[in-house]
Amino acid sequence: MAVKILEKESLIPGRTSRLVLDAPHIAKTAKPGHFIMLRINETGERFPLTIADTDKEKGTITIVYLVMGKSTSLLENLKQGDEILDVCGPLGRPTHIVNGGKSHKVICVGGGTGVAAMHHIAKGHSQAGNYVIAVIGARSKDLLLYYDELSKFCDEVLVATNDGSMGVQGMVTDPLIERLNSDKDIKEVIAIGPVPMMEAIAKLTKDYAIPTTVSLNSLMVDGMGMCGACRVTVGGETKFTCVDGPEFDGHKVDFNELKTRLSSFRDKEAVSVEHYKCQCGAH
Repeated sequence: MAVKILEKESLIPGRTSRLVLDAPHIAKTAKPGHFIMLRINETGERFPLTIADTDKEKGTITIVYLVMGKSTSLLENLKQGDEILDVCGPLGRPTHIVNGGKSHKVICVGGGTGVAAMHHIAKGHSQAGNYVIAVIGARSKDLLLYYDELSKFCDEVLVATNDGSMGVQGMVTDPLIERLNSDKDIKEVIAIGPVPMMEAIAKLTKDYAIPTTVSLNSLMVDGMGMCGACRVTVGGETKFTCVDGPEFDGHKVDFNELKTRLSSFRDKEAVSVEHYKCQCGAH
């Protein structure tokens, strides 16, 4: 069904934006970890975006997206007050959240636009009463997302930037290692962001024997398990990211296979983007 855009905010000009959508039918039942499927127009493709936040009272959901292909470029062209032709959800399996109280320490790691998706999960853990440590990273302070939002409810927010403009200089794994070495009470780690980041975190936490969840939302295509493009091997078994996930045990994911599958349509996606740019230039 068509959904109206209530708010639009450019988080990183020309690169990343936040939309608040009027979607009470989704906001009513959406939980941390859920995603939605969007279609911008009648000839557009269906594509998934993880829900960054919900407000059940206002009937709204929030999404954050990186402008990188034809569909997200079309989405970026929409303005406040415009409608998205189709928005379907909530989809996928929600995050498993244990109500363990402050003794249950959870580290939620986010990189890039994955910080926004991680925000909803960290919020869910906070609302459950757990002790939440957010670890977020970006190349520089100007590219860092959701620091203020996470600071409102997380017990701690740790930052890493490549250039050292905010927090520690380095990758998100740097403050994560430091915390794991100094705090033996961490019960679980959740990582959402670029695949290399999630793979590095899963390898790291495996040495500490700390349960680790990763979100493979970037692998999804049709969101219904019918196209088969989101197949991933987890613990030696074939799973479909959109119906069995998008979250899985990071210590069991075959990341080599995952990276190969992610690159399968890269050439075709590049052609689609170039064709779209040419069409826009013609007008």
